[in-house]
Amino acid sequence: PALSDMSATFVLLCGTTPAGRTFVAPKTIRSTVSGLLPQRHRFFLPNRRSVFESSTSSFQAATCAAASSAAGAMKENSVGLDQLEQLRSFTKVVADTSDFDSIKKFKPLDATTNPSLILQAAKRPEYGYLVDDAIKYGRENESDPQKRLLLVLDKLAVNVGLEILKIIPGRVSTEMDARLSFDTQGTVERALRTLRLYDEMGIGKERIYIKIAATWEGIQAAKVLEAQGINTNMTLLFSFPQAVACAEANAAMISPFVGRILDWYRKATGKHDFPGQEDPGVIGVTKIYNYYRKFGYDTIVMAASFRSIEEIVELAGVDYVTAHPQWLAGLQASTDPVVPRLTPESWRSYSEPLERVTLSESEFRWSMNEDPMGTEKLAEGIRLFGADTVRLEEYLMKEKGL
Repeated sequence: PALSDMSATFVLLCGTTPAGRTFVAPKTIRSTVSGLLPQRHRFFLPNRRSVFESSTSSFQAATCAAASSAAGAMKENSVGLDQLEQLRSFTKVVADTSDFDSIKKFKPLDATTNPSLILQAAKRPEYGYLVDDAIKYGRENESDPQKRLLLVLDKLAVNVGLEILKIIPGRVSTEMDARLSFDTQGTVERALRTLRLYDEMGIGKERIYIKIAATWEGIQAAKVLEAQGINTNMTLLFSFPQAVACAEANAAMISPFVGRILDWYRKATGKHDFPGQEDPGVIGVTKIYNYYRKFGYDTIVMAASFRSIEEIVELAGVDYVTAHPQWLAGLQASTDPVVPRLTPESWRSYSEPLERVTLSESEFRWSMNEDPMGTEKLAEGIRLFGADTVRLEEYLMKEKGL
């Protein structure tokens, strides 16, 4: 529940765990406090959640002092901040784009890419140097034409990621070839090669999410990679069974596609308007988030693929949102209040019972079979990303002479 006297939040901010770690309990003020703390008091993520680590009384004192300032700052923010800045106070904002200028403008923590975005970037004249470098690398390192083409695709995706990492402080999600969506071993091998390409350029795995389609095979690939300390971002996620399987595989992050879920229901029902919390995409992500929080999963929920600003606002409080620059601009243009709908404790008041679920492969496949929306949108997403990968290959061969 919201505190009427924000100056009292220092009590929660200075709580300690049995292990002696100081942590920030109220999610809505983490960002404000972190901005006020001295740089030397670092964050750590033992379970990918926002936790402060310190055994010193000076850190506790700094945290308490910051809380007092945060109280005043939040009172001002409730009046003067645009919606994007309000959202950032309790949800991490990620840019879903490969446009470097947009990333510079909106200053997101992280950024995500996909095959469609890489294709768009490759065709822009100002990014030609990234394509040329990838082709040069492929020619120097692979003699077989088909293998060379795949190497160039991976190197190009890495080149785009490297440019993004020059701008953002956090991580970039680099997506695996959609045509490997049903190939666990192939996905693992390409992921490891992608990380080697980043490593050659001085970027460690701690700044990369390997983005994989949330098929059963993709989820098993994530399980293998996570066991090696490699963070995965499970994409093309539309259904609760996918979310359950990803969490059981210890995936670092999932990206449920809010807007594409809505698209399916609009087409299936003939109804266009699904306001606010009636939006099927919002309903789906709300259930997944509350399920994860109730049962203590560490997997981050990053809502993606929006169709309106309203969808973003309705999911305020979710761990992350990744949004196209047009939606970030819309949020920036409004000062209407943004209230967190989701919190680490919101599962307690969730509208339906949440029972823990585990899924074998056969149970997963049957659950997907019984969910036409999830099955159809997953298949469609894989086809679309696969088609854009083929278009990129054709562009590299015909227009770039690969």
